[in-house]
Amino acid sequence: MQIVYERCAGLDVHKKSVMACLITPAANGERRKERRTFSTMTADLVRLRDWLTEQQCSQVAMESTGVFWRPIFNILEGHLEVMVVNAQHIKAVPGRKTDIKDAEWIADLLQHGLLRPSFIPPAWQRMVRELTRSRVSLSEERSRVIARLQKGLEEANIKLASVASDLMGKSAQQMLHALLEGELTPEAMAEFARGRMRPKREPLVQALTGHLQAHHRFLVAEPLKHLSELQEAIARLSTEIAERLRPYEELLVRWETIPGVKRRLAEIIVAEIGPAMQRFPSAQHLASWAGMCPGNHESGGTRLSGKTRKGSQWLRTALVEAAHAASHGKNAYLSAQYHRLAFRRGKQRAAVALAHTLLIIVYHLLAQEEKYQDLGGTYFDALDREKQEQRLVRQLEKLGFEVSLTPAVSQA
Repeated sequence: MQIVYERCAGLDVHKKSVMACLITPAANGERRKERRTFSTMTADLVRLRDWLTEQQCSQVAMESTGVFWRPIFNILEGHLEVMVVNAQHIKAVPGRKTDIKDAEWIADLLQHGLLRPSFIPPAWQRMVRELTRSRVSLSEERSRVIARLQKGLEEANIKLASVASDLMGKSAQQMLHALLEGELTPEAMAEFARGRMRPKREPLVQALTGHLQAHHRFLVAEPLKHLSELQEAIARLSTEIAERLRPYEELLVRWETIPGVKRRLAEIIVAEIGPAMQRFPSAQHLASWAGMCPGNHESGGTRLSGKTRKGSQWLRTALVEAAHAASHGKNAYLSAQYHRLAFRRGKQRAAVALAHTLLIIVYHLLAQEEKYQDLGGTYFDALDREKQEQRLVRQLEKLGFEVSLTPAVSQA
């Protein structure tokens, strides 16, 4: 087979050690393999980098093993061409698996150009990714703590969540703190209601009347304290993310014109796909990389499954969340598309399909530097008017009507 890289190395990465196999040309024209083992401590990784550099190694490849590849990539980046590859693409022959053979197999595949690199964004984008993903994790933790808070209130027969739609609102928070202090009556606590909760004061009195004991107060006070700390941490992360994305303010504002996409989701999209689309030749390539388009599984001329492939779970979650928000719009193209698909394919598939549409829109707004322009809720009706008429006639006939259509005469 053709040799693409004369001097290259394969790394088998583990939590505590890295097995390296370096391939270089020998004096007799054959290949020479040198194997060394390094620990994952910083000093040893620097020693690995220096060794590869001294041997004039041009390419290095390693599996994307959990998070263990990241510190190695950070140390080698800028000194060597590093290729991170999907572990499923480089499985060795079964029954012959050792760390040494894994490193050799990776090096052999790399030397002959048989590896497909994964997309590794630039350093600044990886930093923003870590920040946005940490914020998402904290937000998920916040939701779990709110559930524990509600469980503690239910055990004390405090039904505040049945009346207040948001336990973290100002009114509900003030009532909860007063409840823990135990000095006010339910009628007095109900007076803390603000805005749309004011008409609910009588149900609030009943909801705040329970059997709150000392251990219940402790079980409610701890989640409240934890929630306060989480909110402060999320706020600090949001400030740091906004500061790092300040150069892309115009892009964020442009994406915010898309229904369902707010600032937080726009920041996640920038962190996951970046502000430039040169790596993706078309919107379809981006959707395929993100795992937001139907997969290919065909055998014997029969399509077996169209299940979407595994892409970025962080990007997928953000897009599906935006799709659910966009589906509630009125007289909007995205809402019309969602309801059109949900009627035939179900709500979950419709949400994923709408998320795919949102990603396509994101790509074109970035490539064409334009703001989003809605096509309107009647776009699909006007696109296929005849089929729409036939469908409505069939529905009326099923209800027992005889239908004849007469075009309306337009008045001059």
